[in-house]
Parts: sequence; C-alpha cells; structure tokens
Amino acid sequence: MRGFSVVPLLFFPMIAWGDCTEHLQTWARDLHPTLTLASEFAVCKANPADASQVLAALPFMVNVDEDGHGDYGLDVLVADAASGKVIAHSYQNTAIASDAVRFSGLSLDTARYQVAPGLRAFGVRISHTGSSRVNPFSSETLNLYASDGSSLRQIMGHLVVSGSNGEWDGFCTGEFGETKRTLAIGKPGKNGFARLRVTEVSTGRQAVLKGEDDCEEFEAKSTTKTFSLDYDGGRYGVPKELMYQ
Repeated sequence: MRGFSVVPLLFFPMIAWGDCTEHLQTWARDLHPTLTLASEFAVCKANPADASQVLAALPFMVNVDEDGHGDYGLDVLVADAASGKVIAHSYQNTAIASDAVRFSGLSLDTARYQVAPGLRAFGVRISHTGSSRVNPFSSETLNLYASDGSSLRQIMGHLVVSGSNGEWDGFCTGEFGETKRTLAIGKPGKNGFARLRVTEVSTGRQAVLKGEDDCEEFEAKSTTKTFSLDYDGGRYGVPKELMYQ
C-alpha cells in the first residue's frame, strides 16, 4: 500500500487528564441549558496532539423516553486543559437514534488521523447494540472532526468501522457475519486533504446441529474490499454501503 499510512480502527481507552469528567456537567449546562446530558455516555480525554487541550463528546436527550428510545443530540468539543474553557465545539441536534437497536456507548478516537499538512483530526465512535437474542446485532460508527483553532467541524460521518449480525434458533443452528474496516491515510489530494482508503474484511460462520446436542461451527471464507474516500472541499464522502443506516 505504497503512499498510505495505515491507522488501525481500534478502541482507544480514555487517557486520564486531571479530572476532566468534573467539567462534563459544566460544559453541558453552559452549551445547552435546556437539554439533559446523558451523563452515562459522556466522555472526555486529553488530546495527544496538543497537551494544552482536552476533547469531549456530550450526548443530550432530545426526545428520549424512559426506555432510552428516541433521539440524542451530540456536542463534540475542544477545551483548554488548564481552565476547562471551551475553545470550539460542534453540535448536531439528532445525531444519534436509539430504538430496537439501542445507542450503547461513545468513545473518543485519537489515532493519528493526519488528514492534511498541519491538520490532525480526531474521531468519535458511536456504538449500537441490538436487543434481539435470536437476531444479534452490533455496530460501531466513526465520525471525524477537525479544528482550525476557533471552530470545530465534522469532516467525515457515519462510517461503520465494525459490525456483526446473525440469525439463529437460540440453540445452535444459524448464520453469523462480522465486518471490520481499517483506514489508511494517503498523500494530499484535493484542497490539500489526503485521500482516505478503507479496507473492509468480512467473515462469516455457520452453525449446524449434528445429532441431538452436538453443535458444529464452520468458518466461511473471508472477503476483502477497498474503497477510496475523497475530500470534496467540505467533508469526506462515505458510500452508502459503508454508512450506518
């Protein structure tokens, strides 16, 4: 893959920065005083690209019922590490839907997403989990954000980086699939922004009942595909087949 640097799309645990979690409620109150913060999902961590900053992702309950179903707003922010003052933020009113497939978590991804000279993006990962036992489902999507100092904007959204699904009888027989995607950062292209290459690996397995209680599993051959994402002057376009629907 000449000319590309590969960025593994893995889970990055929260890096301790003082006690940034104490600022979550303050940020929420100052930015959206009429909304309720879904505090169990709110996250923050130090920015490894700039030690003077902290990053955070705050989900707000826009029209969520007592079962957690509805729409969540999402505010992503960059704050001063010393004072906690918000430097820049980006808010989407109905960024996350939660229904039979439930919104189940947020995490901040600070891998080296060097999308342009002097511009390093960071990611917000959104997890969803299905509630059906016989039709298991999970998905994690990645949004990328970039800051020019005074403003923060989303430059890529809704890319599914991992997903799994299946259908089985609750005992043995069934089929299951899993997809993993990794991102490679290429050389500067349009507007100085690098082309992104997504490599997708899909695997499957099948389970069948042999006899009365012998459950056998068979792995299917994996398939690999690649996709290129170009920057159009405002954001990276993500093909529909790679997006969370």
